[in-house]
Amino acid sequence: MRIIVLAVGRLRPPFADDVQHYQKLLAGHARVEMVELREDERVPKRIPDRAYVSLLDVRGEAYSSEDFARFVEERRQGGRDLCFVIGGPKGLDLDNVDHRFSLGTLTLPYQLARVVLLEQVYRAHKIIKGEPYHY
Repeated sequence: MRIIVLAVGRLRPPFADDVQHYQKLLAGHARVEMVELREDERVPKRIPDRAYVSLLDVRGEAYSSEDFARFVEERRQGGRDLCFVIGGPKGLDLDNVDHRFSLGTLTLPYQLARVVLLEQVYRAHKIIKGEPYHY
């Protein structure tokens, strides 16, 4: 299973370093692809066919880290790619998604949302493997 993160907006320091850090940590656990888009309207065209699409949305489902790990493992068992979509500074709403996922009720800068998502994906893989995940 590939994990694709489609994100609107350009990643800038200091967040770029953090994203790179989690990409390196995830390399041993999962195939993660980061796709950066300049404009919202290009998002639907870039969603891979047959992927399970999860839109980051404050009104979406919130998880504990353990529940999120179960969510990721269920997607892996389902055999479809998992595509997370993150809007830019103005947010993003898509009609045809499989799931809406919330990182919490706080509003996060879109660049920080990428870092938090990748950290949770990494943590999920550690939980799935039964490895310690607290620093």
